[in-house]
Amino acid sequence: MPNSVDLSGRPFHFIGIGGIGMSALAYILAKRQVPVYGSDIRANHITQRLHELGARIFWNQTASNLDIHKTSTEEARTPQVICSSAIDPTNAEYRAAIELGYPIFHRSDLLAALIEEYESIAIAGTHGKTTTSSMLGFVLLRSGLDPTIVVGGEVGAWEGNARLGHSPHLVAEADESDGSLVKFAPKIGAIVNIELDHPDRYGSLDEVVEIFQTFANRCETLVGCWDCAVVRERLAPQITYSLNPDSGADYTVDKVACNADGTTARVWERGKILGVVKLSVLGKHNLSNALAAMAIARFLGVEFSAIAEALVEFQGARRRFELRGFANGIWFFDDYAHHPSEIQVTLAAARLRVGDRQGYPQRVVAIFQPHRYSRIQTFLSDFASSFGDADAVVVSDVYGAGESKLEEYGGERVARAISERHSQVHYRPTLNDIETGLQEILQPGDLAIFLGAGNLNQIIPKVLEFHQQVELSGAF
Repeated sequence: MPNSVDLSGRPFHFIGIGGIGMSALAYILAKRQVPVYGSDIRANHITQRLHELGARIFWNQTASNLDIHKTSTEEARTPQVICSSAIDPTNAEYRAAIELGYPIFHRSDLLAALIEEYESIAIAGTHGKTTTSSMLGFVLLRSGLDPTIVVGGEVGAWEGNARLGHSPHLVAEADESDGSLVKFAPKIGAIVNIELDHPDRYGSLDEVVEIFQTFANRCETLVGCWDCAVVRERLAPQITYSLNPDSGADYTVDKVACNADGTTARVWERGKILGVVKLSVLGKHNLSNALAAMAIARFLGVEFSAIAEALVEFQGARRRFELRGFANGIWFFDDYAHHPSEIQVTLAAARLRVGDRQGYPQRVVAIFQPHRYSRIQTFLSDFASSFGDADAVVVSDVYGAGESKLEEYGGERVARAISERHSQVHYRPTLNDIETGLQEILQPGDLAIFLGAGNLNQIIPKVLEFHQQVELSGAF
């Protein structure tokens, strides 16, 4: 039995194929004409896309799903089983794979094998990985480099979370949350920032830094954000970038202007002016992400004019300040932010949309679903101070993501902590409570932004529909 992932054509069987990370890898394999099987508990547009490519998907996770492979007596045709950290060891399908002796790999093992096969660029960091890797993929695509792309979010330009190109280049998002970052050895690695974000796994920032240091040592060339003190003090990137023109970084900006229409800045490369870049995505954090993408693209030989033309077209990835609709004078946005730093920069970007002019929002309403009790326990005071750019805050109960409930760190505690620094905080425990409460809280002129990594965004269509009906009825 092989002890490494075989990409020569041997079948793959994904347990939990509909996940955002798993499905991207399954898509690449299916496009490469490799037999792909998998299971999940519900269908969605991502699994439909895989089905249309020929993937065989089962809508449960039972031992019998593996029966389809038992008819083959050739070892080369028995499946390689792929799991993510979300699969419990007691999962019946997983247990059956062990009993049958099938090779079992973590999804990061498969991604590591793909990274090794290509001239790969891996984007790492606590925040901004999806946006930065999507930006870079978009720039390389628009520049004619035809990259393969594997990211943790969906992008309209390639209609999903993955794309199979025909060049040597692969752009991948590298995740540190489960420690799998240490498996990757890309040609180019980028670290956009480092913070403690997963206290369920890491006991301290030093443990997180150690993971990034291991990744950095495995990269042939490392690109790092010089504005992040941890990157600056604990790593030694060969290429650096910064929003501070006096930082001494290789890539810097000046004449920065951020407004409701986007961000413009003049870009410098090692003391020489490259030109002006305009971004459609909002906020200085996205300018930093764009600088990382620019630094890598320039290292690959892409002309600045082509980079600038691509970046002005880039509209972002799904669930990253994604506009979901407009009704009754209210803008509805969806964002994956779940860490205090992410919430702070996302709300700062939302504040840029607020203005005195007609047609602009007048108020930012943040609807927040806390994610994981361990994160709330560790960062409660940071969450309390992260909502300064919101005019009103609505807080739900915690989305546990499989963690045991901690009563003392529930949603009500989060709402109380925020209310100590904010005058307009509403605690609405359940999704139904939020949906009902927003009927009264939201008003024309609001920018409503739904924040969280759980299932909060499921109610956006219902809230949007309610205000569409209000608009039609003329009730306001």
